[in-house]
Amino acid sequence: MKQENKNQIFLAACLALIVTSMTFAIRAGILTQLGIDFNISNKELGWINSMAFLGFPLAMIVGGLLYNSLGAKKLLIVAFVCHLVGLLMTIFAGGFWTLIISTFFIGFANGSVEAACNPMIAEMYTNNRTAMLNKFHVWFPGGLVIGALVTKFLTDAGMGWQTLIATMFIPTLIYGYLVFTKEFPQNKSAESNTANNIKALANPLFFFIMVCMTLTAVSEFIPQQWVETILRSSGASPMLVLALVTGIMALGRFFAGPIVHKLNPTGVLWMSAIITTVAIYFMSIADGSMIYAAAALFALGVCYFWPTMIGFVSEYLPKTGALGMSLVGGAGMFATSMWNPVIGSWLDAEKETALASGLSEALADITAGKAVLGIVVYFPLALIILFGILFFMRNKIEKNRVHSIDIAE
Repeated sequence: MKQENKNQIFLAACLALIVTSMTFAIRAGILTQLGIDFNISNKELGWINSMAFLGFPLAMIVGGLLYNSLGAKKLLIVAFVCHLVGLLMTIFAGGFWTLIISTFFIGFANGSVEAACNPMIAEMYTNNRTAMLNKFHVWFPGGLVIGALVTKFLTDAGMGWQTLIATMFIPTLIYGYLVFTKEFPQNKSAESNTANNIKALANPLFFFIMVCMTLTAVSEFIPQQWVETILRSSGASPMLVLALVTGIMALGRFFAGPIVHKLNPTGVLWMSAIITTVAIYFMSIADGSMIYAAAALFALGVCYFWPTMIGFVSEYLPKTGALGMSLVGGAGMFATSMWNPVIGSWLDAEKETALASGLSEALADITAGKAVLGIVVYFPLALIILFGILFFMRNKIEKNRVHSIDIAE
């Protein structure tokens, strides 16, 4: 394949991921307004949010199973169609159930992007997998920055939430054009046998990573998805906090290759869990401008979680192929979908308690948000233990990886 065509396919993948991440940022920014416009409670908003995280893993499971037979191009076409349907349904939503359905379509589109692009990039850059996967995943936080800033400036300009949703049509149409017009690589890797991929899943290490992925995803995405609701009365700009977090994440992932190579993936994951735990606790007690410092620390903590977990599966469990990468990512998003309404109900309950104690509406929001963050901190705290175990077993894991490669060769 010509390098120019390969670069354009990589560009299409990055644009598709930008759309994926913009859906997270912009929906986080309009969450409160949706609740007001449609008279929806935090718990119901949590159910709406959960559809994005439910559609995502379903698409990744289906995409992981069908990747070897369909290929990346057809999966990206599915993503493009679902993005268009989801965005249009959101703009013309009439209430709770329309938002539920439209959010599911968007989640399914987002999962299809990941299911198609992760193994495709691993195949296109076989000698440079980790670096190129990290460069690809730069555009998840990169897209969040774009989405957060679009939300901030258009909202300040008095634009409605429908206009914010409509901005996502621009990158969607561009990546759709590239997908339909470019020739994609043929899947010829040694890992492209689905039956062998399924057999390779029966590995204790794979199940261990699946469990860890559920905790890393919740630790990363829950604070980001609820940042506007939790922080809107705290004295900090929620969208600027989100832009700060994701901007730092984008820079960190861009330079991830040499860092991961030097420190070993297990060491990076362990240190990330420690920093994330400290950061979320800090966010639960910080006020005013100190929230920005807490948010920056949080960004450093969660920065390497997602791409390092996917990269770990690609490098240390290569026989699981596209299916392994998709299932691990899907597990993370599924866990987040299940926790979103729970977090919403916690916010409602904590706010009711705060109001009952005589606090004003604004103070009740702050108190509830801090209380919920104080509970969320236990997710990365558990990861400190799990990744600590993984770190101290790293030599054995590395030997098994080398042995697996020798057998394959």
